[in-house]
Amino acid sequence: MNTRSSLRQRRLTAIIGVALLAAAITGSAVLIGQQSLASASVPPTVSPASLSEADGVIRDEGTVSVFDETPAVTNLDSDLLAAVRAAATAAEQDGVRMHVNSGWRSAEYQQVLRQDAVAEYGSEEEAARWVATPENSEHVSGDAIDLGPLTAQDWLAQHGDEFGLCQIYANERWHFELRPAAVANGCPLMYDDPTADPRTQR
Repeated sequence: MNTRSSLRQRRLTAIIGVALLAAAITGSAVLIGQQSLASASVPPTVSPASLSEADGVIRDEGTVSVFDETPAVTNLDSDLLAAVRAAATAAEQDGVRMHVNSGWRSAEYQQVLRQDAVAEYGSEEEAARWVATPENSEHVSGDAIDLGPLTAQDWLAQHGDEFGLCQIYANERWHFELRPAAVANGCPLMYDDPTADPRTQR
C-alpha cells in the first residue's frame, strides 16, 4: 500500500469515526429528550400519609353532614353547597338522612385516589372509568359531591332535579353535580362513566 492510499484510508476511517460519534451523541440526546417528555407526562406520586382534613379527606365515611364546617364541605362551589343543604333539609323531612362521602378534594388527594384506582383496576384506562385525574376532576374544582347512604341516593334520584342536583355518571350513583336547568327541565341524560364525559378529555 502506497503512502497516498494509506493517507486516504486513515482519513476515511477518521471521517467514519466522527460520523459514528455524532450519530451516537444525537441518538443519546433524542433518547434523553424522550425520557424527559415521558417523565413530564407522568404525575408525581403522592404519599397518602401526607394528606389531612385540609385536603378534603374524610376519614370515616358516613360521619360528615352536609352542614359540617370541614374543607370537604365548605370548599365546595357555594351554589352547589346551597342546593345540597336545601335537598338534605327536605330529605330529612321525609325521614331520609344524607351524609357526605366525599366533596371538595385537593389535587394531591385526587392524585392519591387515582394512584389507588390504577393499583386496584390494573391500568390507567380502567381507572379512568372511576377516578378522574387532578386536572379534570370536578371534585378538585369543588363542583361535585359524593353523597350517601343508599336511601339518600334513591331519594335524590327521585327529587334531586327539584334542587338542580343530578347524577352525572350511570356507574356512580353517589356522584352529584349542580345543573340549575334541571329544576325546569329535569336532569340531562347520564354518561355511562367518566370516560364518556368530554370534560375528562380536556
